[in-house]
Amino acid sequence: MIPIFKKLCLAAIGAGFIASFAHAGVIIEETRVVFPGQEREVTLKLSNKGASPVLVQTWFDKGEADAPPESIDVPFNMTPSMFRMDPNKGQTLRIIYTKEPLPQDKETLFWVNVLEVPPKGPDDGGSKLQLSFRSRIKLMFRPQGLPGSAGESPAKVSWEVVPAEGGKGFALRATNPTAFFVNLGQVELATGGKRFDGGGDHVPPGGSKVFPMTGLSERPGPDAVVEFMSINDYGGLVKGRRELGQLAAPSSPGAAGR
Repeated sequence: MIPIFKKLCLAAIGAGFIASFAHAGVIIEETRVVFPGQEREVTLKLSNKGASPVLVQTWFDKGEADAPPESIDVPFNMTPSMFRMDPNKGQTLRIIYTKEPLPQDKETLFWVNVLEVPPKGPDDGGSKLQLSFRSRIKLMFRPQGLPGSAGESPAKVSWEVVPAEGGKGFALRATNPTAFFVNLGQVELATGGKRFDGGGDHVPPGGSKVFPMTGLSERPGPDAVVEFMSINDYGGLVKGRRELGQLAAPSSPGAAGR
């Protein structure tokens, strides 16, 4: 890695400049990458919608968002990993699986990072703050032959009310019995004429995730309903709901998601 670019990369990580797709000039044209286990490589397209050329660096991580890129060991290569993008131009990234062993009975999650560094103007004189923008999306390695399907998995998640961390209030615990990651853009609990927000997160295969419910100070009554928006492989939102003690029932797809 070129030293000056390495410094910019580490500065961006340390400052937490993880950009939304709308604010960065460089746009990732997918919201997530699904890597079929039987494939050797997949591609990911970028485009520079900004008015200036930019330097771009790409790398992977395993969930450690603040880890320096050179410290991360993953079974993938990405080419090109560093390049210039001119305005209104695109770039196709090749993501290559090195065939190092990964679990074959469930998905494994990695992250793709794209760091955009704008050029330094001729009159900056070294005194102007140069902001870098970083975008980060999921890469899910999906072995061939997993039972069921990713689209069916949100409906198989079970939900239960549990005490919140610290013993104050209550939370929802989602348990995922499937081999796929369940990505949830929004989780809400409706009870007693009120709605409580649990935010969004992913539930790992064969694991659980606790969603703290803001403002939920009393255990919900028998009318409680969990409503959620799951995110499919294409970034689309799918509504789901369940009464506690019943399986979730997916409904029609919604608008494009994160």
